Amino acid sequence: MVAKLVLLRHGQSEWNKKKLFTGWVDVSLSEKGIEEAFSAGSKIADIPFDVIYTSTLIRAQMTAMLAMSKHKDKKVPCFIHENDKSHLEMAKIHNANAESELIPVFMSSDLNERMYGTLQGQNKDEVKKKYGEEQFIKWRRSYDTPPPEGESLKMTKNRAWPYFQKKIISHLENKEHVLISAHGNSLRAIVMELENLTPEEIVKFEIPTGEPLCYTYDGTKFSKTSL
Repeated sequence: MVAKLVLLRHGQSEWNKKKLFTGWVDVSLSEKGIEEAFSAGSKIADIPFDVIYTSTLIRAQMTAMLAMSKHKDKKVPCFIHENDKSHLEMAKIHNANAESELIPVFMSSDLNERMYGTLQGQNKDEVKKKYGEEQFIKWRRSYDTPPPEGESLKMTKNRAWPYFQKKIISHLENKEHVLISAHGNSLRAIVMELENLTPEEIVKFEIPTGEPLCYTYDGTKFSKTSL
């Protein structure tokens, strides 16, 4: 058996809809985003996930939970607050059967969207008009040019990929199936390594909202596969 890894960019958020730079601003899904999450869930409903990872932002967490509501095995996702010892103690489960029906969900800011600095909350069309299209494209689409006081894609990769290596790949090595619900840039950072893409290639790589990407892992390499 080979392990499956599904990367799911959150559905459209309220600020996606308004064309605002969002970054780490913790806004929720739009009505369309909710529909996209349900649609994504139908596409991955047959994959027996063993563990789920999300960012700390609600749009990624909502997407994962709405998608999993369509899952056929009906296991219950359960958020594990691994950095809160008090919560872990208070949330102990005293029923082995109930615990066996859970899918652990882990959260990390290392999977958060690229932080857009002083662009956060600004309208993309207005930023383009104010600074010019060339500068706008550099801030939004280049690999290593960050927006003012923000992160570049390279900087995002420097947190997302080490987290993947430290926390996630061990599940795949154990032939467990993993769902990651996160963001366009944090997921592109991971894809860059999975597919060995160059900086020039990754800036052209698009991950649509609510559209799952699936990879298999045979213990040595990742291969993209259809759902």
